[in-house]
Amino acid sequence: MKKRVLILSASVGSGHKSAAAAIEEVFRAQPGVEVRNEDALKLTSRIYQVTASDVYFALVKENPWFVGWWYDQNDEPFKNETGALQLWNSLNAQPLAKFVLDYDPHITVCTHFMPAGVVAQLLSQGKLRTTLSIVTTDYDFQGMWLSRVFNRYFVAIEETKVDLRELGVDENRITVSGIPVSPVFGEPVDREAVLARYRLRADRPVILVSAGALGGGPARDIVAQILRLKTPVQTVVICGRNQLLRQQVATQISGAEDRFRLLGFTSEMPDLMRVASLFVGKPGGLTASECMAAGLPMVVVDPIPGQEERNSDHLLEAGAAVRCRSLLTMAFKIDRIFAEAGRLEHMQACARGLGRPDAAQVVVDQLLEETSEPLQFSKKELRRIIAAASGEAEVPPLEAPAGDPGVALYHDDTGIYIGSISPSQLQFLIDLLEEDDEDDETYFIDEPTIGWLSQQGADRGLIRVLDHAIAERGQSEIRWVRL
Repeated sequence: MKKRVLILSASVGSGHKSAAAAIEEVFRAQPGVEVRNEDALKLTSRIYQVTASDVYFALVKENPWFVGWWYDQNDEPFKNETGALQLWNSLNAQPLAKFVLDYDPHITVCTHFMPAGVVAQLLSQGKLRTTLSIVTTDYDFQGMWLSRVFNRYFVAIEETKVDLRELGVDENRITVSGIPVSPVFGEPVDREAVLARYRLRADRPVILVSAGALGGGPARDIVAQILRLKTPVQTVVICGRNQLLRQQVATQISGAEDRFRLLGFTSEMPDLMRVASLFVGKPGGLTASECMAAGLPMVVVDPIPGQEERNSDHLLEAGAAVRCRSLLTMAFKIDRIFAEAGRLEHMQACARGLGRPDAAQVVVDQLLEETSEPLQFSKKELRRIIAAASGEAEVPPLEAPAGDPGVALYHDDTGIYIGSISPSQLQFLIDLLEEDDEDDETYFIDEPTIGWLSQQGADRGLIRVLDHAIAERGQSEIRWVRL
């Protein structure tokens, strides 16, 4: 019987789907597997699709600062799995859950956190038996990707593995694969044939400018700066599906047409990347990983706050990119790269060092060999991960020291550690406060409650810890854990 493989992505940007396509391509070359590659977003409600995709692209275009703010706000682990947000996701993802259950995959791999969350919930409810692996599509790790249930994480670089390990994720379940790109990036390229196809000269460097699939960003400003270069170059401008942009750039380069090639949306980016000398554009996770796989240094412009800025930081640190914070200095910066002896070659070597053209193959090989059962974080582990991510210094050990069995208190919604109390102080709370059932481990605390507990004889130590629990917000749902 063939192994059923389910690949789930989401069309929020093109990167998640590109990574999924690369994994699919490698899987289809393997014997004994049946592969489905689905855009999970299309298996959700219409309102959810609009919110997740259309609204996102509108914000990127009009209010990128908000995208960065939202990215940072949701960097807290498991925040999307609590309260109203969890309910919203669950209600709108019911068609996706049904699809997954009907297909009943042996292997599930997700290149976006949304479908990973749905599959994890089905696993935790005992409704599904599958391995769940999650492939991250940026160089940095963002908290929304953390799943309560999973088999394996595939990450871009060693630093990301260290980040996850320090949060409390078992490093044996983390594979540094790189971000999956098309396997063609690992194949030889006929440079002369590609140059001839686009009527490019072999004796001049090629600059590749990308406005993305939709043809957005400051492409015209970039072209204006390239026209001012002192270095004799030839430039390929990818205008995506934006015909108006292509017409505007054509007018802009009037008189210099011999030095420019204008293209719309193209499927030949791997060939162009492998013959270019520099790439100018935004550092999306997939774009950056494709450039690195091609050994192509980047000139980073206008990164989206949040993930693209973090990608930019990693590229700069590795020596594989320069960043133009002001487009007015782009010509100056590019001229310096070409003028300084050995600098371009050094950047190309740094890019190759960061590149992983074999990433998709590494992912597939590991998935086919995976024999471990899904790991589900315990409540204690969840709280420790959240506390570690928030930088809490006072994180109690998982096991209390011998002879000192205490009780730890946490904010139930965030998992942040509040303090510790004695078993007798806990018993005082159990005796006086209402519980939903005998397994209830949470209590709602506010100023009137603390005042009432004080009147009932609560000692000063307990009152001090409870006062601390509500100091910032005036109230809290606290959870207790015996150590």
